[in-house]
Amino acid sequence: MTRYDAVEATSYRLAREISLTGLSSWRDAVAPYFLPGRTVLDLGAGTGLFVRAFGAWFPDVSVVAVEPSPDMRSVSGLEMLAGDAESVPLPDASVDVVWMSTVVHHVRDLPAAGAELRRVLRPGGVVVLRSLFRERHHGIALFRFFPEAVRGLASFPTVQEAADGLGFVVRRLEAVPQVTAESLAQKASSVRQEADTLLRSLSAEEFEAGRARLARAALVETGPVVDHLDLLVLGMAKIAAQPAPALKG
Repeated sequence: MTRYDAVEATSYRLAREISLTGLSSWRDAVAPYFLPGRTVLDLGAGTGLFVRAFGAWFPDVSVVAVEPSPDMRSVSGLEMLAGDAESVPLPDASVDVVWMSTVVHHVRDLPAAGAELRRVLRPGGVVVLRSLFRERHHGIALFRFFPEAVRGLASFPTVQEAADGLGFVVRRLEAVPQVTAESLAQKASSVRQEADTLLRSLSAEEFEAGRARLARAALVETGPVVDHLDLLVLGMAKIAAQPAPALKG
């Protein structure tokens, strides 16, 4: 998984934090899986946005945060374990839900990660992803101002590639709206190239041109910035029962 240094971690928190109000649709979307008494693994927890959100929304759910970057863990100010998708520092069958928010495109070895997820999940457990997928990017406002960033999607899996690579089956897929910023002006003031995988694919000139387009639009447009990311719920495939060996008479 990608690791962020101190500068990138600080920029990430400044640029990517979203209010709990802005994320409220995600609370409703994941509620069927975050039942009282369950344990949730926030894998690739970053600066702790969803650790804090889940604590506020689902106080009867236990959340264990795992993050590979020591700088991200430090910036979060929260208790987090060091680890990544290919090496989860938890016992077998210890969680009910694995939550991965904008993480799957950073996972270099999907089959290895899938084996780890199956190891730590309890029977009937699910993997819940909040992500952008290569073939489903039209609900993201960023591309309006930074159209060249579309080429960065080459490193993102499709929905089926993510499911097949991890070795799970798709149980649910839907786009979930979120208020990413209260206005374009707020978005313009917080955009950071180093904090976004897609923007990091741009040249300095492309980024500055996009930021200028965003700033011009912010002068005349009002209203919130609403993006749609995908909720993808993955379940473990049922293994067909093997026929009993024939008895030899």
